Amino acid sequence: MPYPRFDRSILNVKPLSERYNKVNIEKDQIPITQKPSNDSEIFNKIVNDTVERIIKAKEKDAPVMLTMGAHTIKNCMAPTIIKLMEEGWLTHLATNGAGIIHDWEFAYQGVSSEDVKANVNMGQFGIWDETGKYINLALVVGAFEDKGYGESVGSMIENGGLKIPTEEEIDQIVKDYYSNPEKTAAALDLLDTIKKFDLPSGWMEIPFPYKQYCVQAAAYRLHIPFTGHPMIGHDIIYTHPLNHGAAIGRTALRDFLTFANQINQLENGVYMSVGSAVMSPMIFEKSLSMSQNVHIQKGKHIDNHYMLIVDLAKSTWDWADGEPPATDPAYYLRYLKTFSRMGGTMKYLSADNRDFLLALYQRLNEHS
Repeated sequence: MPYPRFDRSILNVKPLSERYNKVNIEKDQIPITQKPSNDSEIFNKIVNDTVERIIKAKEKDAPVMLTMGAHTIKNCMAPTIIKLMEEGWLTHLATNGAGIIHDWEFAYQGVSSEDVKANVNMGQFGIWDETGKYINLALVVGAFEDKGYGESVGSMIENGGLKIPTEEEIDQIVKDYYSNPEKTAAALDLLDTIKKFDLPSGWMEIPFPYKQYCVQAAAYRLHIPFTGHPMIGHDIIYTHPLNHGAAIGRTALRDFLTFANQINQLENGVYMSVGSAVMSPMIFEKSLSMSQNVHIQKGKHIDNHYMLIVDLAKSTWDWADGEPPATDPAYYLRYLKTFSRMGGTMKYLSADNRDFLLALYQRLNEHS
């Protein structure tokens, strides 16, 4: 007998327009010309070192990857990140499920970031219709179309909607099950969603009046991979009845393998992890291990990679000396401990992500 499960269909899901939001992308966006508030010697040295590494990586056609936590998006840094992409400095972006959501909400309504404390108390935190409906639907459709997590959401925003296939189109795929079982499974998941929520076939138009501030849409438009790395139950889209676990799994796994493929080419490259304490180090270490496995089989090894870790916490330990003892609190800074084990060159910068990205873009722009 299965354990009892929560029935999301009984939730009072309210329109997103009723939610109070703390951040307005038009009013709060950080202009690319804003001067960074941090002008310390160590800040300038590490930023300049990173700029040099990025320029060398570009010369050698090596990856330059930016992985970030949700606050980088919520801090309205989209204009800077989009410029870094448009000017050819980034080859890959990645974020967690919350970063995907903030980016989507900014594009859809221009505001994001609800009052968690107040809304949990009222039984309303995360239980909003449009965010849950459209992101989950994008993932079910994206899984059917063989897209990754970030690509599914980014293409929906860039294209202004989703194409819902007819039941006859899905039936044809199901009849040809043996030629592509995975495609068939994704088609049946989509069919289940179509029937359960009575979705009409054809083009579903979804307006995104603030698309110019959307990092995912820009990445899709520029053909730069933007991968999403969610964790089940971590994000508000899991409260919505339309949420589909199989679609999450398919799209997120494709994105993990896309991310890992970029790590597999990281020799002479640059990896920047900005404000991601758990997701970035966890997917990086598995991806690097798989990549080293393949390289070793060919008599090679990834050694000349540069990793810059940016976060607010002060580091009291010199990681160039190896790991601190388990009795030192620094030992439990997971993102530092993990990246210190990854070979190559690791640098840590304690800084606000706004200051770092502004300084990075402005100094790269000077070089170009």
